[in-house]
Amino acid sequence: MIKKIKEDGSPCRKCAEVEKRLEDAGLAVRIDKIIIADERDPESEGMRLAAQYKVDRAPFFIVEEKDKLPRIYTVYFRFLKEVLNAKTSEQEEITDIMDQNTDLDYI
Repeated sequence: MIKKIKEDGSPCRKCAEVEKRLEDAGLAVRIDKIIIADERDPESEGMRLAAQYKVDRAPFFIVEEKDKLPRIYTVYFRFLKEVLNAKTSEQEEITDIMDQNTDLDYI
């Protein structure tokens, strides 16, 4: 999991929210590593990974499996469903997608 520290030094709201959801669901133990993308340091490991994978939002997840290319997840509920095999509601998924894409709107 890559989470962000903003330019002003404050933690990313969405990152903290996702981390709490993982903890509350008992799924945090399934995250192998948490990496910080510190906007104040473009050379931080998280910022370098974001650039490498062309990700412009946080948090995001990198799933690495032996002999396979890494899979990148920027939508938390998709990561839950496809990687952690957790149940999610359609409404939760839509809310997460809408939060990540402020240019979208409900029809």
